[in-house]
Amino acid sequence: MPFKVLGLSDPLVRGILATGYKAPTEIQSQVIPAALEGKDIIGCAQTGTGKTAAFVLPILNRLTNDHSGKSKHVRSLILTPTRELAVQIEQCINGYGRYLHMRTLAIYGGVSMPNQLTALRRGVDIVVATPGRLLDHINRRSIDLSRVEMFVLDEADRMFDMGFINDVRKIITRIPANRQTLLFSATIPQEVKTLAAGIQHNAKIIQVGQQRSPIETITQHIYPVHREQKMELLLHMLQNGGMYSVLIFSRTKHGADRISHRLEKSAIKSVAIHSGRTQGQRQRALQGFKAGKFQVMVATDIAARGIDVEGISHVINFDVPAFAEDYIHRIGRTGRATAIGDAITFVSRDEEKHLRQIEKFIGHKFKMEKCPGFVSTMPEESERAPKPAHKFFNPGKKRRPSRNRRR
Repeated sequence: MPFKVLGLSDPLVRGILATGYKAPTEIQSQVIPAALEGKDIIGCAQTGTGKTAAFVLPILNRLTNDHSGKSKHVRSLILTPTRELAVQIEQCINGYGRYLHMRTLAIYGGVSMPNQLTALRRGVDIVVATPGRLLDHINRRSIDLSRVEMFVLDEADRMFDMGFINDVRKIITRIPANRQTLLFSATIPQEVKTLAAGIQHNAKIIQVGQQRSPIETITQHIYPVHREQKMELLLHMLQNGGMYSVLIFSRTKHGADRISHRLEKSAIKSVAIHSGRTQGQRQRALQGFKAGKFQVMVATDIAARGIDVEGISHVINFDVPAFAEDYIHRIGRTGRATAIGDAITFVSRDEEKHLRQIEKFIGHKFKMEKCPGFVSTMPEESERAPKPAHKFFNPGKKRRPSRNRRR
């Protein structure tokens, strides 16, 4: 199905094709026609399904059809939890809308406030923002949201997990009640349903794929190990496990740098991205990883939220995430679409409580695995729970890239 069939304007379709996209994904095919009809939507889809374009394209189409070019009022607001995602969405808008002359501004913390103030004074059509910095502008009265026609809440479940939901509610009180609202979330827990009921009207629910975690194409491996042995275990796996494209998660930016430097010393091409890097540095690192210049990219949870790389063979949790939802987002970076992938987690004794939270969240117990030469720090599986149906990971067995993996 070509994009034109969805009812999008000719200049917008030209912009889409110029970015290299030929046909809409399933989530786009279902969301875009309903959004163009003005319906409120709850979209549930996993990472990597083309969700961003599903809301960006209807916004651009609506604003193009009624765009005087003179108004300084914000007409569309997109809320997203991290600045990396805000930048990514802004880039998508500018790419798809290259022939539309829309004015877009990404508003997030950690950068100069005066530059954002200048852009707002000149006037913007679309604002992509993180909740905290947008509230700063609202409190300064430097932004007027009274003319917003379309509102998008992206990653609603993540807003709850990161503690942003109260800020989100405050922001919603500043936009018109007769707006169109699109809400997207990887999962739809009860709190998201309750939120949606309060901010939408007769919303159309669109779900692509099963709402489940973890993704079926990912094989999970849990290795209990002393904290001081984690680095050696990581090196052992990278040097002997046939891993060709690896994303490693560290809980802190200092940890990410330390891991990357240690890998480089061992002749493993690696790069780290985190909030301490400039946007330019993060973009260069990401492009190098995509191009295969680096075998490994080490990232913090915040920095990784904007990562969209096809063909990641392995995700390694050097540290167990403190929140179960972060675990799902982390491992979702591999095993996309029909490709297969491995997710490996190192667990030290002090992280056991976080592992238990993840088990409770996904609804089953993990099988503890051992690597010869590395001491297990947790009870044997027979002492904990019945054995689940998990595949075993053989560090010595080389995995071939899936033929179905998208390139």
